[in-house]
Amino acid sequence: MSPDIMRAVEDSVAEDRGYRNSLTKIEPYGIEHIPDVERHGKPRSQFFLWFAAGMNFPIVVLGFSAAYFGLPFWAAVLAIVLAGVTSSAGMGYLSAMGVRLGVPQQMQGRGPLGFIGNLFPVAYVNVFAGIGWAAVTVILGGKAISLLTDVPFWLSALILMGIQLGVAVVGYNLIHFLQRILSFVLVIGFAFITIVAAANGRVVNVVNESAPGFDGIGGWIIFFGWFFSFIVAWMPFASDYSRYLPNTAGNRRGASWATMLGNFITLVWMGVLGTVLGSTTSASDSIGALKELMGPWAAVGLGVVALSSFTQNFLNVYGGAISIQTMGVPVKRHTAVVVICVASYLVALWGQEGFNAGFTAFLNLTAYCIAPYVAVLVCDYLFGGRRTERGLRELFDKSRKFEWGFVAWAAGVVVSSPFWMSSIYTGPIAAAFPQIGDLSYYVGAAVAAGVYFATHRRPRLSGHKMLDRSIAGQTL
Repeated sequence: MSPDIMRAVEDSVAEDRGYRNSLTKIEPYGIEHIPDVERHGKPRSQFFLWFAAGMNFPIVVLGFSAAYFGLPFWAAVLAIVLAGVTSSAGMGYLSAMGVRLGVPQQMQGRGPLGFIGNLFPVAYVNVFAGIGWAAVTVILGGKAISLLTDVPFWLSALILMGIQLGVAVVGYNLIHFLQRILSFVLVIGFAFITIVAAANGRVVNVVNESAPGFDGIGGWIIFFGWFFSFIVAWMPFASDYSRYLPNTAGNRRGASWATMLGNFITLVWMGVLGTVLGSTTSASDSIGALKELMGPWAAVGLGVVALSSFTQNFLNVYGGAISIQTMGVPVKRHTAVVVICVASYLVALWGQEGFNAGFTAFLNLTAYCIAPYVAVLVCDYLFGGRRTERGLRELFDKSRKFEWGFVAWAAGVVVSSPFWMSSIYTGPIAAAFPQIGDLSYYVGAAVAAGVYFATHRRPRLSGHKMLDRSIAGQTL
C-alpha cells in the first residue's frame, strides 16, 4: 500500500475524543468516520430533527404558489402528497446509509466520483445549498421580525444568524437537542396558525385558467417538482445527522422510517397551509399574506415564522461547514461554520428583495445537480462495494482523482439541461413543450443511474482495483 493510501487510512477513523452525548462540548469530529465508541443516540432523534426542520415557512411559500398556477385545492394537495411520499422515502434511505457508513453524505460521494470529481457537485452544494438555503431562511425570519418589531432587516437578520452560528459551532448533539424541543414548540405555533387559517381562509376547488402561471398539467408538474425538489435539496446532508447512531440493523430501519415520517408530515402540513394562504389573501408575498390572514393574531404568526427559521438554519450552516471540509479545505468544522454564516448573512442582505421568484429559481437549480448526484451515491452504495472496510477507507484516499461516477453525474446534469425550467435558464425542450412541465430531476437521475450501470464494471479511472461486491464482502 502506498504512503498516500496509508496516510488516508490512518486519518479515516478518528480516535475516541470523549464527545458522546455532551451538549456543551464543541463537536470534535468533522468528516472523519465516527468510531464505534462514540456512537450514541436513538433512531427517533431523526424524526424530531427533520420534523422541526420541516416546520418552516419556505414550504408554506411553495404552497402559496398554487394560486399562481391556478390549481384547484384537490390538485395541489395531490401534488404535495405524492411529492412528499417519493422524496421523503429517498431521504429515509440516505439516512440509513449514514448509520451504516458513519460518515457525512457528501464524503460518500468521494467513493464513486473520486476526490476531484466530487469537488464539482460538493462545491455547488456548498455554495447553493449551504450558503443559499441559510440566506433564504434568514430572509424569511428577518422579515417576520421586522414586521413584528420595526427592527431594521439588517439587524434582525444579524441577530438570527448570530444565534444560529453559536449552535452550529457547538454541533451535532446540541442541534439534535434543540430540534427536539423546537418540534413541540412549533407544533403548537403552527397548529394555531392552521386553526386561524381554517377559520379565515377559503378553499378554491376549481381551475383558474386566468391565473398568471396557468399551463394545464404542466403547471401541476412544476408545482409537484418544487415540493419534490425541496426535499431533494436536503439529500446531500441526510447522513450528516444519523452518522453517530450505533450501526445496527434496527437503528438503520428506525432512522429510515423516522427520517421519512419527519419530512413527509411537515411537507404536507406546511404545503397545504400555504395553498390555503395563497387562495385567501390579496398580498403578493407569503409573509405579507400571513400577516393579512392572521389579522389581530399577526404577531403570533410572525413570531412563529421567526422562531422556525432556527430549525432549518441549524442544519444549513452545519451542513455547509461539512461541505467545506469535504472539499479538502484545511479548516476545522467550527471555523467553516463561521465562514458559512458570514457569507449567508451577506447573501441575505443582497437578496432580500424579490424573494419569492428568486427562491423558486434557486430551488430548481439546486435540485438539477443534486438529483443525479444522489442517484450515483445510492447506486454505489447498493452495487459498488461501498459497504466494505476497503470501500470505507477509499473515501479518504485523495489519490483517486476521478472515477466513473463523476462521468455518470456529469451526464445526468448535461442531458437533463434541455429540460430545465427556471427564470434564470430554460432549456430548449422545456421552452418548446411547456405543457409537459419540468422533468429535469427525473431525467437527470435516470441518466446518471444508467451511465453508472454502463460503466461500473469497467476498469476504474483511478487505476485502483475493484471493490468486493459480493454479499459476503458486505462487512459494514
